[in-house]
Amino acid sequence: MERLIFHIDVNNAFLSWTAVDMLKKGAKLDIRTIPAIIGGDESKRHGVVLAKSNIAKQFGIKTGEPIYFARKKCPNLQVFESNHKMYREYSNKLYNLFKEYTNIIERFSIDECFLDMTNFIGKNENYLSIAKEISTRIKEELGFTVNIGIAHNKLLAKMASDFEKPDKIHTLWPDEIKIKMWPLKVSELLMVGRKSLPKLEKMGIRTIGDLANYNKEVLYKAFGKFGKTIWEYANGIDNSPVNYIEEKPKGIGNSITVPQDLSNINEINKILLKLTEQVTYRLRKENMIANVVNVQIKDSNFRVFSHQRKLDTATSSTKIIYEQAKKLMQELYLKGTRVRLIGVRVDDLLEEKDKQISLFDNKQSEKQEKLDETLDKLKDKYGMNFIKRGGEI
Repeated sequence: MERLIFHIDVNNAFLSWTAVDMLKKGAKLDIRTIPAIIGGDESKRHGVVLAKSNIAKQFGIKTGEPIYFARKKCPNLQVFESNHKMYREYSNKLYNLFKEYTNIIERFSIDECFLDMTNFIGKNENYLSIAKEISTRIKEELGFTVNIGIAHNKLLAKMASDFEKPDKIHTLWPDEIKIKMWPLKVSELLMVGRKSLPKLEKMGIRTIGDLANYNKEVLYKAFGKFGKTIWEYANGIDNSPVNYIEEKPKGIGNSITVPQDLSNINEINKILLKLTEQVTYRLRKENMIANVVNVQIKDSNFRVFSHQRKLDTATSSTKIIYEQAKKLMQELYLKGTRVRLIGVRVDDLLEEKDKQISLFDNKQSEKQEKLDETLDKLKDKYGMNFIKRGGEI
């Protein structure tokens, strides 16, 4: 089976995270909409631009240049200090969202990750729809945008995520390399840096395509092993694994922004059931059970409301968790409210092996477990949307 790798990169991470944090604390101005940068201490001569808004970019301001020069280009430039503690918090929120889709995640830097989705998308599921769902959830739940690159290996996924920005999803399959990657400047290829660039240009190599079609043996003599590596990269060859630390999630959730605001509780519950199925499916894939169920809604005025309850017994049963989620929704929802986002989450997770056997466990619960198991196998084979339960379960 060919691998399916996502590379997800936050657009203007430090500036975006600063903007989101300021808005949450009551700021009226979104600094992403003005000429703004994140920079070092201006009182020191070595203060440089760490991140810039798109408007600041239009003034020719570049990452890494002294703030002094940036101000000359744009006298109205607003400068904000960096806050690495806060950046780590947003990076962790992003990572935790990714864990709802796969447990094979490699942090490539504070603002970008590789996700191995190979065994986490069913045969009949569309990788683009999953990527769009992730992108939308990040915008809705975390408040910033990302670029997503999709490919069969890490190199091509990263190259794809660097195509047109911001807030885009790009693919880079083997048959797209010549069209999408080869025309790019060779300096845009991963691993090609300032030291190797002049030497490559002297050899007449100016594009990635030039490098891909160059004599590999000549490159090896000129650069050693590095020459072989960049030739393979130019040809889209990369077998490196997604390096990850296996850890169990602390909570699993999913939410969706509906195409049109809903005010009918029956329609809301249909969405709730679908979300619950997705959450409990992932819960069982992790061999875990949940003690707490949480539901969330966002109304048409962007106000967020949530309600949670501890279960009598930890479980991964879709039926039990949906019944609790539906009760919580009925308690939370006010008649006439126009709902634009619906979410379900389970928390206080335990491993399945730690499950306490209840005196009330019976043939009915065993029957439900077998039903969940059967449906999970069908989803593994055909995708999440292949088979659906009725409105009442």
